[in-house]
Amino acid sequence: MTTYRADHVGSFLRPVELLVARAGQTPIDQLRELEDKCIIECLCQQRNRGFNVFSDGELRRSTFMSDFNEAVDGMADGDAVQRQWSGATVAKLGVAIGKIRSKRRMTRHEIAFLKAHSPGDIKMTLPSANQFPAISFKKGITDTVYGSYTEFLWDCAPVIAREVRALAEEGVQYIQIDAPRYSYFIDAKWRRYVQIEMGLDPEAAFSDAIKVDNSALDGVTGWPGVFTCIHLCRGNNRSQWYAEGGYDPIAERLFNELNVDAFSLEYDTPRSGGFEPLRFVPKGKTVVLGLISTKVGEIESADAIAGRIEEAAKYVPLEQLALSPQCGFASMAEGNLVSEDEQWRKMDLVAEVAYRVWGTT
Repeated sequence: MTTYRADHVGSFLRPVELLVARAGQTPIDQLRELEDKCIIECLCQQRNRGFNVFSDGELRRSTFMSDFNEAVDGMADGDAVQRQWSGATVAKLGVAIGKIRSKRRMTRHEIAFLKAHSPGDIKMTLPSANQFPAISFKKGITDTVYGSYTEFLWDCAPVIAREVRALAEEGVQYIQIDAPRYSYFIDAKWRRYVQIEMGLDPEAAFSDAIKVDNSALDGVTGWPGVFTCIHLCRGNNRSQWYAEGGYDPIAERLFNELNVDAFSLEYDTPRSGGFEPLRFVPKGKTVVLGLISTKVGEIESADAIAGRIEEAAKYVPLEQLALSPQCGFASMAEGNLVSEDEQWRKMDLVAEVAYRVWGTT
């Protein structure tokens, strides 16, 4: 199994010219040509820094999960369930207005271009099915179609599972599921939200989350030439966040029950807690330490990052660790509040420290 010591979560800042084109009345064929050009440049930037795994930066997407919304019937544009973030409310992520049914593949259009142009192994990111009940099940709308959050969740699950399987069959080397909703079981205020606002038992909901993600990963994790990863975060829209707390409440079950090759974990601020929960990571699993912030432009110290890796290695062996930014640079098309220069300097830092620690990227 390949281990990528220098990793990234997947999304990169959209070039200004692409954002301007999307905001205007650019003909679709011209927009696709511009996307292609920007993606090729993004791939070159990754290659020039010595990375061995490549993403298209999610540059064709409006959000990290928009491929799902566009690939199914039953989802509509609109304000998602309102949640309290560290800054402005984040809302326009889609609402379920009907039964969720696939109408096409999620990422076929992205994969075709990457297979033709990627300089190396391809990383493809997909949202967890667990993402949607918390934000797209809007009372007064979705509950006229679905009798429960659980029913809605299990209609979303096969869409992701089929896409994971298709990517593996197409020879995509790195498949990552982005799963921010595990933070609901870390942060006490969000556990209360699950219990009071959603009417769910938090422990039962946590169990369902693991089952749903396993339904996507089972049968693919362990395939020769395929590396699977799950990314956990606490919110990453326009440099904001919505949850805090260490991994302690979920670590033992998550690390041992989730059938995945790697866990991509935020560790860029004290909001993420300490490294102690890593003691539950089984042998053979990789932990991708998200030590470099995508939320702020300040470039971290290479010595400090190397020191934190050494600290984490007290709880899980160094050969089971890798390094990345804590999240993507643009979970939404507008991106975080950093410049493109700062973004690529941070990617330089990932590659530099990975080579210093492990002798390879």
